[in-house]
Amino acid sequence: MHRFPYAVNTSILFTELDVLSRPAAAKAAGFDAIEFWWPFSEAVPSDGEVDRFVRAVDEAGVSLVGLNFFAGDMPAGDRGVLSHPKRSSEFADNVDVAVGIGARLGCRAFNALYGNRIEGMLPADQDTTAVENLITAAKGAARVDGTVLIEPVSGTPTYPLKTAADAVSVIDRVHQAGGVENLRLLFDLYHLITNGDDPAAAIDRYADRIGHVQIADAPGRNEPGTGEVDFADYFARLEKAGYRGYVACEYKPSGASADSFGWMR
Repeated sequence: MHRFPYAVNTSILFTELDVLSRPAAAKAAGFDAIEFWWPFSEAVPSDGEVDRFVRAVDEAGVSLVGLNFFAGDMPAGDRGVLSHPKRSSEFADNVDVAVGIGARLGCRAFNALYGNRIEGMLPADQDTTAVENLITAAKGAARVDGTVLIEPVSGTPTYPLKTAADAVSVIDRVHQAGGVENLRLLFDLYHLITNGDDPAAAIDRYADRIGHVQIADAPGRNEPGTGEVDFADYFARLEKAGYRGYVACEYKPSGASADSFGWMR
């Protein structure tokens, strides 16, 4: 279909297993690269928890190519804390931990979920906080020659970044305010399509801003072939536009995770 290397998101796939068993399961399924959402319950886990996570990835023989910063209580609906004025110190502490993991495992891409709009707070105040915290994140990631990724997200009405243009506008604001250059668009086909954006137009317009690609079919967010997305077309467009990074499988498998990769053949 194309020549991109695949990664598997082991926070949404292989959930049949505990977190520390998933890197080895991904390797057994044929993957050399994985990504994770924040794999701990707290922004600053214990040193022992971090060591066990790093060892699980190391011993599995896979590369960690993407890691989310702490995003709050995701099952309860949180989608990031960096635009919450009362959680800036928590986020800054988490940046140090995440970048430390990146230094140990060679991970250079860090996804910074923006955070939902908060009732009773002015959006402009949240956006000011977000810019400050993203400058902190970008400077932290720069210590390991890393990139901060900004992602449009679907399914959460109070999450303000819906389109590729929304995310790029944040990247531009952070660049203008802090002079940092290492922010890129996380191009998630599922979220963009679900939100009614035009991924083909976004590729044309923002090809040089794309730092990472994630996929799931739509509707449903299951593996390719279960919905209506023409992946071959989008992959061809990305390749023609010069994208050479990973394509990460970030879908909910419709059955057992290990059985959900037949579409790759």
